[in-house]
Parts: sequence; C-alpha cells; structure tokens
Amino acid sequence: MLSENEAVDEAGSTSELLERLRQQAADVLIMSASFADDGIDILRRIKAEFPALPVLIFDKHPDDLRAMDMLRSGASGYIQTENAPEDLFSAVGRVRAGGQYLSQRTAERLVKDVARGHAEINLHEKLSERELQVFQLLGGGKTVGEIARKLKLSVKTISTHRARILEKTGMRNNADIMRYAILNHII
Repeated sequence: MLSENEAVDEAGSTSELLERLRQQAADVLIMSASFADDGIDILRRIKAEFPALPVLIFDKHPDDLRAMDMLRSGASGYIQTENAPEDLFSAVGRVRAGGQYLSQRTAERLVKDVARGHAEINLHEKLSERELQVFQLLGGGKTVGEIARKLKLSVKTISTHRARILEKTGMRNNADIMRYAILNHII
C-alpha cells in the first residue's frame, strides 16, 4: 500500500509528463492507455529516457491486443479499470518491487498463446496500435478519406498505414482486410 508520505502527481500531455519525470524521480508511473492517440509511442519514449522506471498501464477499455502491445513495448504491468481499485495497490507494489503485473484476462491470453506454442500468431497482432486502429476501420468498410477525417490525419498518412498493413499481413486489398476482420471478430 502507498504510505502517507508518497507524492502522487499527474500530467496532461506527453511533454508535461516527461518534464515532471526529469525534475523528480518516480518509483512507478501509472499511465492511462488512452493518454494520447498513440500510447505505445509515448511508452517507448518514456522507456528510452527512463529505462528503469516501472510503467503500469491503466486501461478503461479492456483490450487484449493493446495490453500485449504495451507489454512488448516495455510496460511492467497492465491493469483494467474493471479490476481496480482492489488490484491497483497490489499491481503498484509488484511493479515497484521489480516484478510484472497482468490482469487475469491478459494472463489467461498469454497462457493460451503458450499452450498452443504461439504457432498461430494472428496477422493483426503484427500491427502497431495505430495500424490496428486503421485496420479495424478499413475492416468496417471505411474509406481512406473517412478514416483520415475520423483520426484527424492526412489521407497520405492513412494510405501509408494501409500500405504497411498490407505488407505486414500479406493481404492484397481492402476486401481481404474486411474478410479477415469479420472472420476474426475484430470489428
């Protein structure tokens, strides 16, 4: 449990967060998975500058894929809002002590992956968080222009993400993406 003399602080932007971490060392960083559009990029920036800092991801939208991506990108733990507050103190204590923490749901997914020998890695698990977001929208039948407007990005940026998605997954077109998304319950 947290003791009475421990400071708790918050930041509203990535630059503010990094500045506060530079000014005062932290034992644990609890970061919302929805902190910004691309939480994985922010996590990577934090881990590049503060590699020893344990980062616990707090996510209000349970998402196994996001959890796996966050853990692969350097997070020490992942907790879903549905598990809080009863699990939050033990999660903070575990990552502070140098351990790892996974929610029950994420742990079960990892066990399933190990049990099947990780032989069948889903194609969409190869994608970055942003690519997966674009993939889901393409799978739902959205056009590149519609996705660009929704994500407030340029059409060229979305087209680049689409090209990377096709390259990483070996798919040929949007119809392949839609078929895969429907069959794998991604949309």
